[in-house]
Amino acid sequence: MRSDKLSKIVITIIMGGIGIFFLMPFLWMVSASLKPEMDVFNYPIQLIPTTWRAIENYTEVWAGDFSFALYYWNSIKVTLLTTATSVIVSAMAGYGFSKIAFKGREKTFLVVLITYMVPHQAFLVPQFIMYRWFGLFDMHLGLILLGSFSVIGTFLLRQFFMGVHNEYIESARIDGAGHFRIFISIAMPLVRPAIATYAILRFIWTWNDYQNPLIFLRSENLFTIQLGIRKFADINGEFYSLIMAGAVSAILPLLIIFIIGQKNVIEGIAAGGVKG
Repeated sequence: MRSDKLSKIVITIIMGGIGIFFLMPFLWMVSASLKPEMDVFNYPIQLIPTTWRAIENYTEVWAGDFSFALYYWNSIKVTLLTTATSVIVSAMAGYGFSKIAFKGREKTFLVVLITYMVPHQAFLVPQFIMYRWFGLFDMHLGLILLGSFSVIGTFLLRQFFMGVHNEYIESARIDGAGHFRIFISIAMPLVRPAIATYAILRFIWTWNDYQNPLIFLRSENLFTIQLGIRKFADINGEFYSLIMAGAVSAILPLLIIFIIGQKNVIEGIAAGGVKG
């Protein structure tokens, strides 16, 4: 008993040390954003600044001549709309492939999975041409549509919907409920952790997306934060304190979303592990 307790303590200490090691780049980035430029590369590294310049650095990023706030707002708008649309579409598709019997359902789902095996880069040229045809190029709407249909989201939510007992569905059908009412009132609440998990993942993927905005956006007033950070770094390449302040600002929404939704993420992963 004592040996087991000792081994758990040792493992906890080791894992804590590893966690701190992986956090060091982030801690250095935050520290650098709070320092004067001349103190950023001091050696040995001082995570706690001796001279603080946080207000000046962040004011320069947010209220300076650079349109950081505009790019930030563009990313928030695109990410929230993409996440909401993708969750709805993936949940409906997952429910349909798991609880609605129709001819060719399994074959159709197999075709959907096959598309996931094709590298995303292989679709870029056809997507670019189609977006020019449909007038969606250089528009936020086009960028939102790119992330609104997800094979991995459909697959993930289908697996969780399959865990919903058919007795619930049949009971609701006997009471006169249609599939839409069953989907909204019964199926969705039962897979809430999975939906929350996918929503957080989709938010992170969309917020961090650099490739699609780079290819499908041309107007600077439509740039997302990832393109904005790149432009900001080009302009202020010699001022690492300002670049780190911008990077910390860009990462902040991801931290907030994960802190708020971490309970649901853990529940979703645990439920998936039990199902597996």
